[in-house]
Amino acid sequence: MKAVMYGGGNIGRGFIGPLYRDSGYEVAFIDVAETLINALNARGEYPLRIVSRTGYEDRAVKGVSMINGNDREAVACAVAGADSMATAVGVNVLPYIAPNLAQGIRRRFAVTEKPLDIIICENLLNADALLADMIKKYLSDGERVLFEKRIGLVEASVGRMVPIQTEEMRDGDPLRLCVEAYGWLPVDRDSFKGTIPDIKGLVPYSPFDFYIKRKLYIHNMGHAVCAYAGLYLGIEYIWAAIETPDIRLLVQNAMLESARALSLRYNFPLNNIMAHIEDLLYRFGNNALADTCRRVGADPARKLSAADRLIGAGSLCLEQGVTPVSIAAGAAAGLYRYLAELKRPQTEANAARALEDVSGIKPGGELASEILRLYELYRRGRSIADIRRETEIMRAETYCGAVSEISAPPLSITAN
Repeated sequence: MKAVMYGGGNIGRGFIGPLYRDSGYEVAFIDVAETLINALNARGEYPLRIVSRTGYEDRAVKGVSMINGNDREAVACAVAGADSMATAVGVNVLPYIAPNLAQGIRRRFAVTEKPLDIIICENLLNADALLADMIKKYLSDGERVLFEKRIGLVEASVGRMVPIQTEEMRDGDPLRLCVEAYGWLPVDRDSFKGTIPDIKGLVPYSPFDFYIKRKLYIHNMGHAVCAYAGLYLGIEYIWAAIETPDIRLLVQNAMLESARALSLRYNFPLNNIMAHIEDLLYRFGNNALADTCRRVGADPARKLSAADRLIGAGSLCLEQGVTPVSIAAGAAAGLYRYLAELKRPQTEANAARALEDVSGIKPGGELASEILRLYELYRRGRSIADIRRETEIMRAETYCGAVSEISAPPLSITAN
């Protein structure tokens, strides 16, 4: 069996490629980094290091090769002959690979009627529809009909954390990748056009919207809150930030707010989501990953956009009657970071304008008001403990002001 992994970076080689290999597939990666291409093809394998707080385990990922993504003919041949395929190139790169995918799909239609399912590992809402539109621009009307029948675009929720690889992590081998042990890949069961492949760690799920939202609004959101609070305090590493008690409480309460909203929206057991949160908090503390607050908090404008991890999670909470004050505190920290990166003065007016620009929410709405109220504390240089205590005051104000909520106390954790 042959698998094509479009993207030979951290997720491609650090997660999806090894899952394919462990399931008996020969794996051809597609990338454009010529040094990487030449080195991997010369060796036919690369080292993977699974790291934890207690040590590491090394393994060799064998039976792999790499195709130069600039060689459109070679890419098309690989796509035409693949039994399974995945992408992990980054959202901004998808438009650049769409013509190559279209050419490969066109060639595939000429040689076989077998369906091809492409697992999209980009952690992007509605990634299937977005990529379909990109590919179909390069197909004829007849090819679009075949595309709908034979090509499955399958959303996935990538939970494995793979940080930027440092020289220390490479440990003398430029091909080495250090990753955490987490190895599950939830995918959208309903999007497959062919038989669901027997891939180790693959978890087909329906309705998949819950898994996508859980990843974005709990994992990614909690990670972002941790990063922005850490950056505010000048902390370099995520593990050090999450071990700071007030940051941990803020992150945990933000994740609990999302958990409650997701449980209500999808009728999913709250206890199961809380167990996932406990696992994530432990994984955030994996110091061997050496993941940085700067990396996790990069591109605050995108992470503060309307449907993304912070604003999207806060909006879902409000829809479900949950008060998202801890999420708002994380968004306020992200807003503070955004203005700092732009070197704009930290003023209430600039914050309100920036929040509306990047998130689309107008000052005066409930979520915007919460974010801007908490932003003021960051602007004044208040401690995370003060900010967290303010969220408790805000939560109490909300619940005490709503008789219907008095019998349902807020789900949060406070310091002893």
